[in-house]
Amino acid sequence: MASPLGFNVFVTCFYVKSRTGGGKISACGGNGFAGGGGGRVSVDIFSRHDDPQIFVHGGNSLGCPKNAGGAGTLYDAVARSLTVSNHNMSTDTDTLLLEFPYQPLWTNVYVRNHGRATVPLFWSRVQVQGQISLLCSGVLSFGLAHYASSEFELLAEELLMSDSVIKVYGALRMSVKMFLMWNSQMLIDGGEDATVGTSLLEASNLVVLKESSVIHSNANLGVHGQGLLNLSGPGNWIEAQRLVLSLFYSIHVAPGSVLRGPVENATSDAITPRLHCQLEECPSELLHPPEDCNVNSSLSFTLQICRVEDITVEGLIEGSVVHFHRARTIYVPSSGTISASGMGCTGGVGRGNVLSNGVGSGGGHGGKGGSACYNDSCIEGGVSYGNAELPCELGSGSGEEMSAGSTAGGGIIVMGSLEHPLSSLSVEGSVRADGESFKGVTRDQLVVMNGTGGGPGGGSGGTILLFLHTLDVGGYAVLSSVGGYGSPKGGGGGGGGRVHFHWSDIPTGDVYQPIARVNGSIHTWGGLGRDEGHAGENGTVSGKACPKGLYGIFCEIICMGLRNYNPAVINTILVEKIMWYSISVAFIS
Repeated sequence: MASPLGFNVFVTCFYVKSRTGGGKISACGGNGFAGGGGGRVSVDIFSRHDDPQIFVHGGNSLGCPKNAGGAGTLYDAVARSLTVSNHNMSTDTDTLLLEFPYQPLWTNVYVRNHGRATVPLFWSRVQVQGQISLLCSGVLSFGLAHYASSEFELLAEELLMSDSVIKVYGALRMSVKMFLMWNSQMLIDGGEDATVGTSLLEASNLVVLKESSVIHSNANLGVHGQGLLNLSGPGNWIEAQRLVLSLFYSIHVAPGSVLRGPVENATSDAITPRLHCQLEECPSELLHPPEDCNVNSSLSFTLQICRVEDITVEGLIEGSVVHFHRARTIYVPSSGTISASGMGCTGGVGRGNVLSNGVGSGGGHGGKGGSACYNDSCIEGGVSYGNAELPCELGSGSGEEMSAGSTAGGGIIVMGSLEHPLSSLSVEGSVRADGESFKGVTRDQLVVMNGTGGGPGGGSGGTILLFLHTLDVGGYAVLSSVGGYGSPKGGGGGGGGRVHFHWSDIPTGDVYQPIARVNGSIHTWGGLGRDEGHAGENGTVSGKACPKGLYGIFCEIICMGLRNYNPAVINTILVEKIMWYSISVAFIS
């Protein structure tokens, strides 16, 4: 038998004092086979000597101990604050908050101690003057599950979350000054409706994620601010199908933290960004991106960091088309990685071909894909395509596009633009746009997988396009756009990708000023073939043409003994020097 609900209690007085300090006001649900829901208490007390204990929690459920009755509400009329607390009794039942007043606004809203509050009405606004605080397994939901067709607004000075969850079914427009998360989650389900699939989170002063906090959207997400965005350690993630971070002064991605777009292992109802896999020309927004930093589904970016002064990447930034626009400096320490590896096309312009037994040749891009061969029968690899002098193409894959056994090419990483080059890039870690290898084959150890059918070739490397003033690549740093390994029984290796350095304002005075210090490795080699399969061709490493008197990819000065050589010969010597150094470092490591 279900227990009755708690009653409503309204207390009004000018002064209250408890003689023993043990005063109690209760409007709790009753205990029973199914616990009753908590009631509602409103207090309007101007002066308090002691705060009485006030309880509005649900009753115990004997038939299901982990699902007590839902919490009631406590409203303090003097402070204009609302509290939803279930006294640490777990429940699956939500407390409905149907309408928030606008005149006057509430000051604070607290959802805590296993309280669950929901704002179910479409196009609702939650606005307070002060703080929205979710603590101790508190849950705040917007909209209804399976009906993600509305937009919601959340406006406050501060949004504080600790061991709590915000769920949004639809899209959320949030505007706060400070957003702090501690072991908490914000989960946004945009559904399949692209018209309401973009959420915007704005925190003007500070956004901090700590202790495995996650912001996840299966649609488009923009995060804007004017101060610091700090993902402070392992397990902190921000991910969306299309993610734009903009207007912050600084972004710090600590070791173990992740920024990702699109979402890894996205569900079928996610809004999937469309990659321009059959486009041989460069999308104009990669060279001349718009200035507004808005989330725009028509653009090719899947992850963009726009108008941010300083970016430090000690963790992972990963996406299919990663773009840094109007940034000043980017620093990638030894633990950091910026990656588009295996995030390109499963088909593409240079898609690998397939033999009748299913063995695939490698995808092509900067270099041609390796041929697939089985029992003396061979098929050509994917074609080379793109412009080595200004590359901006996705890598191509191999195998059947919709098959789980296919491989994908590398994606695109662009830093800066023609109009707004990056002031400084310093890399001690890695920047990668590698093609995907057949599953079961790693770079360090080739593992032959059992099976009678053939597998695809390796995906081709993608593109790393850098618009720069200065570059510093440390001794153990890696810039890589290599092809993936082919499958056993004759799969071809993927072709190498393309890396291009587009220098801006190269000094040409009487005193030589180097623009690059490169002690690490730059790789664009083709992936290995397996058994009878052939390796993919190497890709390209190129640089913008240098002013007179400077030569090579990094526009270096040449010693006096080489000044009478033909410039083409000097460039060849410098390229061979770079490639030999890369191979030597890779062999030693």
